[in-house]
Amino acid sequence: MNNPKHIDPRLDPTRTIRAPRGSEKTCKTWIAEAAYRMIQNNLDPEVAEHPHALVVYGGIGRAARNWDCFDQILASLKDLEENETLLIQSGKPVGVFRTHKDAPRVLLANSNLVPHWANWDHFHELDRKGLMMYGQMTAGSWIYIGSQGIVQGTYETFFAVANEHFNGDPSGRWILTGGLGGMGGAQPLAATMAGFSMIAVECDETRIDFRLKTRYVHKKATTLDEALGMIEEAKRTGKPVSIGLLGNAADVFTELVERGITPDCVTDQTSAHDPINGYLPQGWTVAQWREAQKVASQSIVKAAKQSMAVQVRAM
Repeated sequence: MNNPKHIDPRLDPTRTIRAPRGSEKTCKTWIAEAAYRMIQNNLDPEVAEHPHALVVYGGIGRAARNWDCFDQILASLKDLEENETLLIQSGKPVGVFRTHKDAPRVLLANSNLVPHWANWDHFHELDRKGLMMYGQMTAGSWIYIGSQGIVQGTYETFFAVANEHFNGDPSGRWILTGGLGGMGGAQPLAATMAGFSMIAVECDETRIDFRLKTRYVHKKATTLDEALGMIEEAKRTGKPVSIGLLGNAADVFTELVERGITPDCVTDQTSAHDPINGYLPQGWTVAQWREAQKVASQSIVKAAKQSMAVQVRAM
């Protein structure tokens, strides 16, 4: 029998969350109902990156601190009166106060540390103890809408690249990038909308498959030669193509340099802001990486940062 102390309260593979639809409300007011649906929409499998772990996007950006907190939040929202306000501290409901009808129904504060302790080591210690949560920008505030939210700005950026550097004609040109998560996953669609082809390097095959399913990516490749062949075919046909290439960005970017192959544009949208959960070190399998994340040792940080440097030098 498993010791309950070793079970991660943030992980529950049996949970599938879907926000209520339609005109029937579950909460006492429609304002509370909005928050009730928004947090659940954040964790819908069609929206979230790792919904069973409460991770919406951005490495470990969560909607709630753990599943007990998630359930307590929903219960609190259901009972919230029109003149009450629910307080959320790093994904945990900590109080309901009598306010007034025009006050916010929910007030949230995520990942706040006073300056003396405001560093990643202290944050990860609190996170492991279940005392804090990384809320990213829109995960912990329940307003994430998937990759669609970043498509427009990314498209406009690529459109500007075409105008600035290629006389407004991106035909036959291609972009290299890394990362197909919640934010990076918008790049392939934005690129083809702007007239570019794209190779997007991603180490987690499930993310490539998700982008294929949602049609943000056209094709999947498992080798660089395969991906480059698809780019050449796109040049011949004059039809932009987006490719999710399974691999490590540091490896692929470096190999392109060694081969003397230069993309027309290079970007990066790996989760390099988080060296523990956001960047696969060179030579590591995804399984090894996931296991090392559980202890969040300095070895994974060092290995990830060394690999980041390799990728940046290649860029």
